[in-house]
Amino acid sequence: MSLAYGRHFLAIPGPSVMPDRVLNAMHRGAPNIYEGAIVELVDGLAEDLRRVARSKDAGVAIYTCNGHGAWEAAIANLFNRGDRILTLDCGRFAEGWAQTAQGMGVDAQVVMTGDRGPVPPETLEQLLREDKAHEIKAVMVVQVDTASSACNDIAALRRAIDAAGHPALFMVDCIASLGSERFEFDDWGVDVMVAGSQKGLMTPPGLAFCFVGPKAWEHRGELVSVYWDWRPRIRPEMPYQRFGGTAPTHHLFGLREALTMLLEEEGLENAWARHAAMGDAVRAAVAGWSEGSNDGPMEFNVSDPAYRSNAVTTILTRGFEPRKLRALCESEMNVTLGIGLGRFAQTSFRIGHMGWVNPPMILGVLGAVETALDALEVPHGPGLSAAAASLGKAMRKAA
Repeated sequence: MSLAYGRHFLAIPGPSVMPDRVLNAMHRGAPNIYEGAIVELVDGLAEDLRRVARSKDAGVAIYTCNGHGAWEAAIANLFNRGDRILTLDCGRFAEGWAQTAQGMGVDAQVVMTGDRGPVPPETLEQLLREDKAHEIKAVMVVQVDTASSACNDIAALRRAIDAAGHPALFMVDCIASLGSERFEFDDWGVDVMVAGSQKGLMTPPGLAFCFVGPKAWEHRGELVSVYWDWRPRIRPEMPYQRFGGTAPTHHLFGLREALTMLLEEEGLENAWARHAAMGDAVRAAVAGWSEGSNDGPMEFNVSDPAYRSNAVTTILTRGFEPRKLRALCESEMNVTLGIGLGRFAQTSFRIGHMGWVNPPMILGVLGAVETALDALEVPHGPGLSAAAASLGKAMRKAA
């Protein structure tokens, strides 16, 4: 006998749950890709993507690829072989971006600042002050690292670059955070931002974006190819050039619906507040499960509460195998939790709480985890009730 019959719930940190409205918007025949409604649709998408990124004039290049493609596009458009760039990593994914650059012939230096907290701005400032010849062409970081669940202070890192008086481009990966965490492209002085469709933007995997500020637009790397070139995508002479070929029409239909839901119906700042409430509920549950013991069954990977992401939570386990917990949740309750990554692969699991999620969905995931802990006879405190209390507090505050 299994209790898993019923609708499956995906609680991994991307792809996130896709709204039925988004999926239904994609369920149609192919349009004319050369003129008419699709051209107007894409113009509106570019403007609304700027609104999500909080930028008035950043160029938006849309690619038919995943986030790794956006990494490559950004590198190709900006750099020459042998150029030196600095990457600060607090988990796994900034290092992955640097490895893409290294594979393209760019001298990408990786500085690991630990995987239990954010990149310290003072570390960045010191590294740039030491580069007196200004050989470093760019600084690359992620806003949220989905392996560690650390959320970097992007504004503070910009201030560190300015304090060092360094001209390096500032490049930020928001693949895991755009639409879920506050991000201010213009106000925070970001030069390039990359993102994907499948997380906070609630659209199936397959679209990636490069947001290009004025300073980055002036750069032209020798690595750029016809397909990755963001100039015709941002300022096309013909609409067909926006996608380097046939437009990903059905993904665009889905993205249009998702952006309408996010911007026009909920409102971006309300979405940020909702994600904070969902994140607080998950954090309350994790704290509750370990309540009353310094060596409880689990702990947060990110030590400082101020830098825990509102999009994903990485949970370290003690005394039991997270693999068994995840397997039980999936086989008996039809809930899929995120695997651990990096050096915590065997000792952690992750809960994604990004995109189209609400209290019943989050409480269902947390209830499944608590039920699995009971089934595995893992001693724990009251996590689910703590999460419910946290959400009740958020609702009273909103009222």
